[in-house]
Amino acid sequence: MSKFDELRAKYDTFIYHSYDITDKGFSFRFTIGEYEFLPAWEWGSLRIPEDFDRGALESIIFAIGMTELVSYWKCACPPRVLVKCGALDEQGIRWWKKLYFGGLGEFFYRNGIETDIDSFMTIEAENSSPAPFSDPFEGKRTGCLIPVGGGKDSIVTLELLKEHNGGRSDDDCCYIINPRKTTLDCAHTAGYPDERIIGLKRSIHPELLARNADGWLNGHTPFSAIVAFSAYLAAFVTGKKYIVLSNESSANEGNVSGTGVNHQYSKSTAFERDFREYCERVFSSPPEYFSLLRPWSEWQIAKRFVTYPKYLPVFKSCNLGSKTDSWCGKCAKCLYVYIMLAAFLDDDRLTEIFGADMLDDEQFDGLFNGLVYADLDKPFECVGTRAEIQLALYTAYKRREGGKLPLLLKRYISAHPERPVSLDDFFDNDNFVPDELIGLLK
Repeated sequence: MSKFDELRAKYDTFIYHSYDITDKGFSFRFTIGEYEFLPAWEWGSLRIPEDFDRGALESIIFAIGMTELVSYWKCACPPRVLVKCGALDEQGIRWWKKLYFGGLGEFFYRNGIETDIDSFMTIEAENSSPAPFSDPFEGKRTGCLIPVGGGKDSIVTLELLKEHNGGRSDDDCCYIINPRKTTLDCAHTAGYPDERIIGLKRSIHPELLARNADGWLNGHTPFSAIVAFSAYLAAFVTGKKYIVLSNESSANEGNVSGTGVNHQYSKSTAFERDFREYCERVFSSPPEYFSLLRPWSEWQIAKRFVTYPKYLPVFKSCNLGSKTDSWCGKCAKCLYVYIMLAAFLDDDRLTEIFGADMLDDEQFDGLFNGLVYADLDKPFECVGTRAEIQLALYTAYKRREGGKLPLLLKRYISAHPERPVSLDDFFDNDNFVPDELIGLLK
């Protein structure tokens, strides 16, 4: 019997008992059998007015709990989920199941779990009638809330919005979950003072880590959905008109050919569309959620990013190095960003950023091949399409033509000397960018 089947047989029900809202923040109570999970958030720099509509606040926080739920559910994958708080109708149940199943594609694949959207879980809700939802800023919302993760994509969004606003807009704010040096440095470099940075603090309950240490199931969950719902909370409370994400068209490409497995599912256009529909149906829509960079490829984003050199010493998007605000220089994400920037920057500058010439190291051959070749699984990281990577490699080669080529680049160009198709004029029309901003991308 597999670990998946063993745990589901022993623990058949996951319960979302409650959410609690206090002056310090909010928390949730989940259980699987005798195990209790109490994930919590602190308000951080977000201030909730004393007279703020309680029904609206509870509806949004209940939804944040539904996004947190899947990270705890997945350690044992109970076949039944019972929701004892909040409200879910049948349409809502189908919506959450779609998010969980799509967002857990990598988790199922890497754990060898064969299941389908009908059988992986059932959701039962004790209340199916959502509370009335009103907007205290109706008709008066202004400005943007911009989630910042510390990488090149959100930096490009920050700079594009500055262009739109003629240099700056005091109505715009950055949004950061668990602020750290890199994310704060990016916001500050973009000209955002602390008073225009909204930071919430999220903590994982230790019991989940204990279950993982005991050999229960572990793996990737749709974190960007947590970003979406928590950003909605921050934007709703502060009267923002837009929530401006930085997810590009490339996020739609999966990691495993012939399957729907996509590490970036909750960054995809499909999720963006679903989230907008959820906000319209459950939250009466405002503020509006969209990705400014959706029409662009990662190639175009990297090309624009290097025109802002002040961020080169600041930006970092390595998950392994996030706790130390560094590039680890060993993972697929570091190698991917290195390749994209190699098209525009010299080796000395790249080595200064990443600590080594990653294209001149044999140990990265396997990661390199996964990034480049379609017959292999693409690394489970937020990386671009193979067409973008191949274009970056060719451009990096032309930049160094006549000089010494790094090992992996030399090997690749020897086998693929042809010029790839240009992506300079790429434009994905399947996007939700408002008319007033779409000109920034054209």
